[in-house]
Amino acid sequence: METQFANLFIFGTNLQTEKDKQVISKVLNANHEIEQWNIDLEDVDSVLRIESKTLTAEQIIKIITEQDFKCSELSE
Repeated sequence: METQFANLFIFGTNLQTEKDKQVISKVLNANHEIEQWNIDLEDVDSVLRIESKTLTAEQIIKIITEQDFKCSELSE
């Protein structure tokens, strides 16, 4: 039996407020391909972490930028 693990993606964003988080929350929670996500609004990069088995970094960036926020993948 093969176990498929989710990919962890880490992004820098320009999300800054709880209102920004609420906007993104609706979009991310509605996407069934996202296993888990969280954002650290206190971090200078407003780090967004997303776990997904199927989405690519480019697809996630598109989801965020379609909400008029900036999003770029952070390297480890």
